[in-house]
Amino acid sequence: MLRTVKTPPHITNEKLVDLYKEMWLIRYFDEKVDQFFAKGMIHGTTHLCVGQEASAAGAIAALKEIDKITSTHRGHGHCISKGADVNRMMAELFGKETGYCKGKGGSMHIADVDKGNLGANGIVGGGIPLAVGAALTSKMKNKGYVVLCFFGDGASNEGSFHESLNLASIWKLPVVFLCENNQYGMSGSVKEMINIRDIADRASSYGISGKVVDGTDIIEIMNTVYEAVENARQGNGPTLIEAKTYRWKGHSKSDAKKYRTKEEEAEWRAKDAIKKYKEILIQEGLLTEEKANQLQEQARQEIEDAVVFAENSPEPSIDSLLEDVYA
Repeated sequence: MLRTVKTPPHITNEKLVDLYKEMWLIRYFDEKVDQFFAKGMIHGTTHLCVGQEASAAGAIAALKEIDKITSTHRGHGHCISKGADVNRMMAELFGKETGYCKGKGGSMHIADVDKGNLGANGIVGGGIPLAVGAALTSKMKNKGYVVLCFFGDGASNEGSFHESLNLASIWKLPVVFLCENNQYGMSGSVKEMINIRDIADRASSYGISGKVVDGTDIIEIMNTVYEAVENARQGNGPTLIEAKTYRWKGHSKSDAKKYRTKEEEAEWRAKDAIKKYKEILIQEGLLTEEKANQLQEQARQEIEDAVVFAENSPEPSIDSLLEDVYA
């Protein structure tokens, strides 16, 4: 059966099906993390991306293997989509030696440079100038890679956002800025923080293209990011993309979400990106209900296995306390 849905040229039918499982992997990972935090079995803090799976999976699918990403404090989905090992991710959250940061970094500092993931970041807007620096490296050394920079709506009000877009624009750097607008910066509505309808409109201040996409539509995200990435790769400079999305959970584990209504939450849950994507795949003849259930179960089992791996991993040695710590 011929596909009627448009996708980037490198996206095969097999990849489209794999992305369905990937989205479930992201959701099950964060739902499991949520459970363990509630039980007090994971310490520190974490920011969950349940509901935002499409922006991570779709955007990163548009990249080449050599391309890089910078992530955010709400970055588990970005890490998984860029090929991170969920065993090592879970072990990191459990504070175990087998984690990405040997149990010392926690949720907000997972990085995998070999996979092109330059790291999550606990500082709001902290990854934006890092992405610009990586893009400058690519341009100066003719590396050929593009950097995809994830950040949230709150970060678009930081000085680092404006300085970085300005620099990337005047130097025509190979970077794509992707704002995941999940409607709230901590407990404040984006409508109260920004006096424009679309954050993407800010692109015009820097002479670059700004685009708005449905953050629950993985296909639209994939196509838009691909176009922007290839434009950057050809030396035409950056693009600012705003994905309108929604986090189903609170800002962090202590958030009771009293600042938003149950009706609003129900409205966004009805737009579930995974459900929407499954319907597209079935309509295209790429997936059946039975196969969809199998992939969902495989994703669930991988996360259960990651928990077992984390629980059985060793605690860091006291002797390693000052290793990997820099001043």
